Amino acid sequence: MNTDSDKFAEDLFKSLCQSRGITCDPINKTLFKEFWEEISNQSFDSRLQIYLAMIDKDNDGKITEEEIMEIIKASASANKLPTIEKDAEKYAAFIKEKLDPEKRGYIMIDKLEKLLKDAATRNDIGETHDSSESSRQQFKLTQFLHDNWKRCWVLVLWIGIMVGLFTWKYIQYKHRAVYDVLGPCVCIAKGAAETLKLNMAIMLLPVCRNTITWLRNKTKLGAVVPFDDNINFHQVIAVAIAIGVGLHAISHLACDFPRLIHATEEEYKPMQQYFGDQAENYWHFVKEVEGYTGIIMLVLMIIAFTLAWLRKGLKLPSLTKFKAFKNSKSYNFMVKKLTGPIAAINKLTGFNVFWYSHHLFVIVYALLIVHGIKLYLTKEWYKKTTWMYLAVPILLYACERLKRTFRSRFDPAKLLKVAAYPGREGVLALRMRKPENFNYKSGEYMFVKCDAVSPFEWHPFSITSAPSDDYLSVHIRALGDWTKKINKIYSEVYMQPLFSAYSPC
Repeated sequence: MNTDSDKFAEDLFKSLCQSRGITCDPINKTLFKEFWEEISNQSFDSRLQIYLAMIDKDNDGKITEEEIMEIIKASASANKLPTIEKDAEKYAAFIKEKLDPEKRGYIMIDKLEKLLKDAATRNDIGETHDSSESSRQQFKLTQFLHDNWKRCWVLVLWIGIMVGLFTWKYIQYKHRAVYDVLGPCVCIAKGAAETLKLNMAIMLLPVCRNTITWLRNKTKLGAVVPFDDNINFHQVIAVAIAIGVGLHAISHLACDFPRLIHATEEEYKPMQQYFGDQAENYWHFVKEVEGYTGIIMLVLMIIAFTLAWLRKGLKLPSLTKFKAFKNSKSYNFMVKKLTGPIAAINKLTGFNVFWYSHHLFVIVYALLIVHGIKLYLTKEWYKKTTWMYLAVPILLYACERLKRTFRSRFDPAKLLKVAAYPGREGVLALRMRKPENFNYKSGEYMFVKCDAVSPFEWHPFSITSAPSDDYLSVHIRALGDWTKKINKIYSEVYMQPLFSAYSPC
């Protein structure tokens, strides 16, 4: 149980008081300790009794369908189970139908208790029949699809498009003259290249925050597209790009180029119109625009991907579970050997490094367009489709960045109050002027930029002020390099208009 839901916490508190026959207004330290021990008791019987007490609020031993539905909703909300919360009415109706066959309009609490205990017993003992195992697996699959159907259909569509593009290019090049010399390698390289064009295009869409917010809140697409998973999808696309780059580069470097270099004069003759005079070594390909743009893109991608992976730093691997090894002489030696390099790597990484290295993709996109124009095997301009894939996403992303810049430059947020709360992870509280027509709901967040820390970086923070307040406030805990730096320098800049903020919600 947790206290993410105020309603759930309130019902829990009232049920604990009711079970003791007291009003609980207020409670003393001893009683609070009793409550805590009861709540933290992990035994099934203890948790079941709390649950039943929360349902039977009037303590008459009778439970209505509305009471069941209410506690299911509160419990689901507290435990962040939106699907169960949404279907609470259906679950409550099912329980009532099961335990109230006479249709009296209520069920006895002892029947519900017996039902839950029987279910727990069956779960502990386990089923041995194949049919029961099959039913459980089917139920898990059904629940997974029910909870994740938005993600599933988007991923299936995306993967289907990639497979279609790869297959189309593979078949296309299989029927060209170059296939006789280069074989399946050229088909794989071109198929991977086509998926790369797609993924490099849609890679920008999940980070267009204003567009995503507008689509989620102003259109009906929010009902079928999981816009809140935009960063996860961005990372999945990055993995697909890494795989595509690997297939494309390896096919060219390890297969296509060696075949061209070692082809006989007769075999190479049809290739001369594409590659010029026959190459004697790899330098023939590297010195051309297609070659060095590809190599530079590969290096920049490796840098950006690696620093993104190391954004949160490295941790010393846990070796303590190997007790025999921990007590050996090699353990301290191993820890010392690993601690130094890991600490050195962590000094070179962090969010700032990740953010700046990620913007190397500006160069990558420029090189990708050039690389897509200077193709060996395609001469007609209308068949050079790289720029066609990228034009709209790049334009949309550029507009987003311009809008963000104009907002911060022409309407900076003025700080009204700054407070620092000491501790191992200090917290900085910023209270700022609320812009006109700035509307938000509780639980939403806004992006904050401090020029004194970085003139480019925006970081999301939950809005801690109420929507009815005439100011905005955020609380920033010093966890990363950016947050530590702003906590350190706030006293020097808090009265100057160095802060800019806007809400994407």
